[in-house]
Amino acid sequence: MRYLHTMVRVKDVDQSLNFYSTLFGLKEVRRYENEKGRFTLIFLAASEDVDAARENAAPCLELTYNWDTEDYAGGRNFGHLAYEVDDIYALCQKLMDNGITINRPPRDGHMAFVRSPDGISIEILQKGENLAPAEPWASMGNTRVW
Repeated sequence: MRYLHTMVRVKDVDQSLNFYSTLFGLKEVRRYENEKGRFTLIFLAASEDVDAARENAAPCLELTYNWDTEDYAGGRNFGHLAYEVDDIYALCQKLMDNGITINRPPRDGHMAFVRSPDGISIEILQKGENLAPAEPWASMGNTRVW
């Protein structure tokens, strides 16, 4: 058995790709459009996983865009996605500078939570040792649910 991907439904492909790729740093590794089924699948991988994703189709985040309008609720009901990053403070600052709410700031230099445009909860973990506590993160409180 091996892990293949996690699928999340998205309402706006451009907005979602801006979040997951431009801001969050995931790379698109393949895309599949099905006109008869009226959907698009976009597979994304973390930079350290791109080769494995292209060669073995894993591990990936699958964004599913259904062409017909549909509202999705409860994006948190499956849990969350989790990604390890080289510098949690730099990524959180980049996200915040681009209008993304840091729902659980990295006060401990180790863990943060944000949400995608579709309400998917994403855990960000510092690779290796925790970074030393630093402002503005150390004194920043939680915002909404994460």
